[in-house]
Amino acid sequence: MLVNGNALLPRADQLVRNDQLVQEHIRKKLQKQDFEQSVKAQLQTKHSHRRQKVLVVANRLPTKPKRDADGNWTFERCSGGLVSCLAGIRAKFDMVWLGWPGADFNDVEKDIVANEAMKQGCYPVFLRQNLIDEYYNGFANNVLWPLFHYIMPPFDKGVNECSTGQWEAYRKANEIFTEAILSVYEDDDYVWIHDYHLMLVPKFLREAKPDCNIGWFLHTPFPSAEIYRTLPWRQEIIESLLHANLLGFHVYDYLRHFLSSCVQLTSLEISAHSVDATSIGGCIVTCATVPIGISPDEFLTGLQKPEVKQQIEQLHEQYAGRKVILGIDRLDYMKGIPHKLMSFGRFLENHPDWADKCVLVQLAVPSRRDVPEYQRLQRQVHELVGQISGKHSSIATGVPVIYMDSSMSPDDLSALYNVADVALITSLRDGMNLVSYEYIACQHGKTVPGVLILSEFAGAAQSLGAGSIRVNPWHLQDTAHAIYEALMMGSEEREALHDYAFKYVSEHTAQKWAETFLQCLQEACSDLMEVTSQVPPLLPYEEFLSDWSESVQRLIIIDLLECLAPARERMNLHSRGRPKFIRLPPGLWQCLKTIASSPGTSV
Repeated sequence: MLVNGNALLPRADQLVRNDQLVQEHIRKKLQKQDFEQSVKAQLQTKHSHRRQKVLVVANRLPTKPKRDADGNWTFERCSGGLVSCLAGIRAKFDMVWLGWPGADFNDVEKDIVANEAMKQGCYPVFLRQNLIDEYYNGFANNVLWPLFHYIMPPFDKGVNECSTGQWEAYRKANEIFTEAILSVYEDDDYVWIHDYHLMLVPKFLREAKPDCNIGWFLHTPFPSAEIYRTLPWRQEIIESLLHANLLGFHVYDYLRHFLSSCVQLTSLEISAHSVDATSIGGCIVTCATVPIGISPDEFLTGLQKPEVKQQIEQLHEQYAGRKVILGIDRLDYMKGIPHKLMSFGRFLENHPDWADKCVLVQLAVPSRRDVPEYQRLQRQVHELVGQISGKHSSIATGVPVIYMDSSMSPDDLSALYNVADVALITSLRDGMNLVSYEYIACQHGKTVPGVLILSEFAGAAQSLGAGSIRVNPWHLQDTAHAIYEALMMGSEEREALHDYAFKYVSEHTAQKWAETFLQCLQEACSDLMEVTSQVPPLLPYEEFLSDWSESVQRLIIIDLLECLAPARERMNLHSRGRPKFIRLPPGLWQCLKTIASSPGTSV
């Protein structure tokens, strides 16, 4: 607190005023104590008055809209994914899921669709198809997704009018999602926002509800600061995220990259796991590593089904005498399917005797078939499969590669996981990759478990690395050698790797991920309430005047930023590389000069 310089001179006519200030100081101190006690009581009794809600906000609802024979809309509940992950939290919270219903509806259909969706605990966010094309297919998937996976736009297709229009659509969609949240939000609800599609929602929501409990989780990698800084809208996005109470990432590398971007793009106070964004209208943001998992019991139970056991027997008969190397990926250029095929081809060239003793079964689940880049990827993969099969096939044993452009039922997938001797994952960049977890779960209970070969560029490598053979998928010879090492590995080493990996998979489940995130969110919100309740003490005015009068030499230290000038001025000190001077109000400047002119005083 800065006191006017004239008030520092011990004058008789100020005694009454000083006494009033002392009384005011005592009154405010008592108010502060009462407030702190009230906050503590509030923290202790929070959640006791009613069952809290968790608003799960994602781009899509966990339902599929379908028309029945009469032309009426019905919704089929999806399974797996986030639905399985969040099933465990229903015991503690009510849950409402907000997202796009997956189709464009007219005004008459919207009320019908909303009523049907709400029966399943869902609240639809209606978006027009042209907005979906610009926001989801455009900015989210053509700008953010490639950048977050370290793919820079071509020079001739960098920032242009198209991407600028997509950015405006992205803002608009995030505003619509925020309006939908506000329509169902109640005080003390927790809002859990998912992924890169909705990174502007935290700021919009905080501005509308300053006391809102906001968490955000990223399901992809967060790129290094050098990559992220190339995004023209980097400032808007990162400042919006800093309006959330909690930011969650799969692995610490992604968290570290985010904090590094904050360091380079802001001048906020940043620690190893938090950012103080109060000066830009945000809050004290907690950053946490919360790795996602699977539900291994679902796979272990599935393996006991009679139809799955029968499928396992049929696969053993089909591949009798041959080792099965399994690859299961979405047909995406980040999954490294061409690198996998070229490495397998290199392995067969190095060890031609294995051509009739092993088979690579590659399942490529189609995605985004209408995108030219994905069509080219599919043609490239088909050509590589043909080259390998043409070079290493024989009439007696058939082809060394079985490739399928299709999806597979969960039961068939579990059977294939169980039969495989090696799982080969060569992702070039992957947020986590849960195929590795599913393979480990389905190998449990076998006399001789299979071996996991895992790309070091998948987030799962940081958790399953010690239970697998880690490879650099860009190093074809290294991956080829890993295939040979896995096939030749003894049973004792296989068991040691599997035991380590299965222990991790069984302990870090999908349910634990959801529970841990919500626990971190609760703690982050509670910590923020405690911090904001600590009101800075008033300047002890009477003591200050007394000490001033009795002293001969005085040193007055006053903070420039945060005290004399707003914190936002810090970012402008070197605006565009040029120093900028902070100009104080004339009255404040005169007070400083008055203090400094007193004999024996240094400011």
